[in-house]
Formats: sequence, structure tokens, C-alpha cells
Amino acid sequence: MENKNVEYRNIGLIDYKEAWDYQENLFDEIVAIKERNRKAEVKEPSHNYLIFCEHPHVYTIGKSGKEENLLISEEFLASKGAKLYKINRGGDITYHGPGQVVGYPILDLDNFGVSIKNYIDGIEEVIIRTLKHYNIAATRSSGATGVWLDAENPMLARKICAIGVRTSHWVSMHGFAFNVNTNLDYFNYIVPCGIQGKAVTSLQKELGKPVDIAEVHELLKAEFKEVFKMNF
Repeated sequence: MENKNVEYRNIGLIDYKEAWDYQENLFDEIVAIKERNRKAEVKEPSHNYLIFCEHPHVYTIGKSGKEENLLISEEFLASKGAKLYKINRGGDITYHGPGQVVGYPILDLDNFGVSIKNYIDGIEEVIIRTLKHYNIAATRSSGATGVWLDAENPMLARKICAIGVRTSHWVSMHGFAFNVNTNLDYFNYIVPCGIQGKAVTSLQKELGKPVDIAEVHELLKAEFKEVFKMNF
């Protein structure tokens, strides 16, 4: 039973671990429904969620990540008011902080008929389309997940959105980190996503002015609806 209805929740500025636990609870809820449906004659629709939030300064390292890509000591990390978590998504190290839109789609991918690759491609497409509203041409970069500007030019290539997901039982969690009004100085302390020599950027930096986060939320929601044929 396909259910393309998605519950949108903006949970605001929230500690990373608290948001991770929040995701896990929703993830477990969807998996439990799918497990019950395996044995039930009458199937119940599984749920889908799209969570937007911001985090206080934090670095996260995915399953394939390397600690040496954090370029500072834990003492210096603490002095900058940042935390470090090793987590169960794909990808290497990335940064989250205020002014960044962090999106956690907790979806039963069976409802949307997509492969994991197509799901990640879809998230990239959502960000690319959102940036078009600001007259910014963004693309994918061959062999590097996420959304980039000037990806074809090694001297100018810069990443504006990181993507790292986890799926199990065909249910997704974790998601994307879109630099809007992000303090990019915090990226100087890591090798972002484990890729040497690549710069990062933000919507604010590209436009030369701060951007209304609420406006970005609405544009992202509209593009998620279009790309994945969701109903909010």
C-alpha cells in the first residue's frame, strides 16, 4: 500500500544527539509498521516524515569516515563550542551549525518506488532546483555525493550541500546539510567529506547577503513535493 503523504516538521535549533534520537524513534516506528504488514492480511499505510532543523556547532563522522580528517584536537574543538559524533550514516566528516538547513527525510522508500541511488539523486535534484530560485547554477560532481558550484573547474569547485544517508528495511534516515547562512570558518578545521583541496560555500556567500531561512524551507518543501511526488 503506497502512501505518499509526508508529515513535515520544523524542529528548530536542536542538539545533534537529541535530533538523532528523534530520527531513530520515527525510523523505528516506520520499520515496525512494515514488519507488521509482512504478516497482516490488511496492510496499514507506513508513515513518512520530512524534518528540518538547525544544530549547534557539531562535527559528525560517517561509517566510512576517518578521524584524521578532523584537523584539530578535541580540546580545541571544545574551545570552539563544538561537539563530535561518530554516526551510522554513509560518508565521511561534515560540519553542522546555525544558519545551515539540515534536512532529515524519514521515508519508507517503498512508498516512492525509488532505489537508494535514485533517492540520493533526488535529494541532489531538490537542492539544485532550490538554488535555481536564487539564479545559482548548481550541479552534481562525478564521484562525489552532494551539490556543487563550478564542479567542472578544479580551481573554482565548491560544495554548498553535503548528503549522507542511512537506509535499512528500505527506510531512510539522516539526509542533507545545506549551507544557507552558515559560518564557513568551521569547515577550516576539517577535510570536508574527506575530499582534499575542495572548498565549501553558502547561499549567503554566493549572494553577498543573508537569506531568509523560512523562505528556503518553503522552497525546499515545494521541490521535495515535485521531485518525489509527495503530498504534504
